[in-house]
This record gives sequence, C-alpha cells and structure tokens, in this order.
Amino acid sequence: MSGDTPEYAALSDGALMVLFANGDPGASAALTARLLPRALRHAARVLGDRAEAEDIAQEAMLRLWRAAAGWRQDGAAQPATWLYRVVANLCVDRLRRRGRAEPLDDPDAAADGAPGAEARMVEADRMAALDAALAQLPERQRQAVVLRHIEGLSNPEIAEILEVGVEAVESLTARGKRALAAALATQKEALGYGD
Repeated sequence: MSGDTPEYAALSDGALMVLFANGDPGASAALTARLLPRALRHAARVLGDRAEAEDIAQEAMLRLWRAAAGWRQDGAAQPATWLYRVVANLCVDRLRRRGRAEPLDDPDAAADGAPGAEARMVEADRMAALDAALAQLPERQRQAVVLRHIEGLSNPEIAEILEVGVEAVESLTARGKRALAAALATQKEALGYGD
C-alpha cells in the first residue's frame, strides 16, 4: 500500500489531508490506515455492534474526505479530533434511533495468536463484562470513558470532540469510572481479579 511509505509516515494528519485534497491518493491511504482503526474501535465500544460500527466508521471517513478540500492546516482542528467528533455524533444518532438497550459484543474478538486459549477466554470474559457495564452508562459518560481510558485521548481533546468544557469531561469520566467500578465490583472473582 502506498500509504505505508516513510514519506507519508513523517507527515502530520493535517498535511496528509492537504495532500489528499490536492489529488495524492497515497495520502488518502496513509490517513485511512492511521484513522480508520481508531474510528472503528471507538464506534464499536460505544455501539457494541461491529457491523454498525463499521457503517459509522465508513460514514465518518467519507465525511472526512468531503471536508478535505476546505481543510486548513492552521491548527484549529486536527483530523483525528474532527473524526472522533463525527463518530461520536453518528453513534449518538444511531443509539437514539435504536434505543440503546442492546448488549455490547466484543469488538476486539480477533486474537493475535500470542496468548493461550484460556488467557483469551478470560480476556474475552473481562471485555464482555466491561462492554456490558459500559452499555449501562449514559451516552456522554460512556463516550468520555471510552475516549479517555480506552482510546487514551486527553481531556482537552475529549472536550473538543464532545463539545463540552474540560471540567465537564472530568466530571463525566469520574462519574463513569465510579459507575463502572460499582457495576464490575461483584464480578471480580469471576473475572480473575480476586484478592
């Protein structure tokens, strides 16, 4: 894939957007390789449905490509932050349409072959428990927790994505973590976290 070349690896996401807007297909491939997996992971965690997450991630990437022609590389918005915001909004729309009462599947079910079967089963149980607990959180708390503690974004980045203040992000993640801890507390031994 032409996006894997070192010439693209050194470029920022914003620079790749500008190159894509100017007709460079390699820039598109490089940016897709960087951003699509993140968009898919985030949507899968929020929605709990891999097929719906793929639809959301694809729609978000299409919107990113449509925005490329007018992209400014002045630091106002980073493509990844912009994409997370689009994914978050699309997920909220999808959840509202379907009513969010469905349990979450394991979006990361594909194993890389390193751990043994027992370790994979334990990890799958842990992820299923986490996903089920995440599904019980209000939408905004779930998104804040996923973006902060699973995707590893900073509070200012999350604030920009969710279009709230940093203090609101801190509150959302703190309340979400407390709710998750309470929901998972009774399952510690069953999940292999016994003292």
